[in-house]
Amino acid sequence: MFAYVKGKLAYKDPTFVIIDIQGVGYEIKISLNTYSQIKDEEQCKLFTYFHVKEDIQVLYGFADEAEKKLFTLLISISGIGPSIGLMFLSSLSPSEIINAIATENVATIQGVKGVGAKTAQRVILELKDKVGKESADMAGGNITSSSINTIRNEALAALVTLGINKVAAQKSIDKILKNSEGQISLEELIKLALKAA
Repeated sequence: MFAYVKGKLAYKDPTFVIIDIQGVGYEIKISLNTYSQIKDEEQCKLFTYFHVKEDIQVLYGFADEAEKKLFTLLISISGIGPSIGLMFLSSLSPSEIINAIATENVATIQGVKGVGAKTAQRVILELKDKVGKESADMAGGNITSSSINTIRNEALAALVTLGINKVAAQKSIDKILKNSEGQISLEELIKLALKAA
């Protein structure tokens, strides 16, 4: 229905954004990968996927068409819905996902929260030929000016939104922050916490 939306970023969060287009605010769920690419922007264009179920309508947005294509491939697999599709793109970069599928790395795919051994094998079996040896370089940047407390709170909010238990998320975040001595970006903190949860 919607190919993309382009407008002013009225609100940014690691899990969703609100884009103002001529006075109408569109709430769009995003991956951590997309957030890392648009977090410093005031205007942005997101390639969208409109998901409709009998009781819900959700708009998902991606920084580029390659990430959107990977998302649609992932959710075409039985047992992977849009929430797990976003979890994939928040836990791993698109290039890491493509590499894991191409090299049949079940452990990496199974490391995504909500993905079991059978689903991981199904992802590899069904997508190996589709992704081939493609590679995508979508590395996220670092946040250096934000205080550790702000990063901690934003990471906690993002993890809870992604369905992680709040107490478990707090423990993971605190442990990671202690080990990193505060030298960590919000995106990296969320990725590490997702793997630990």
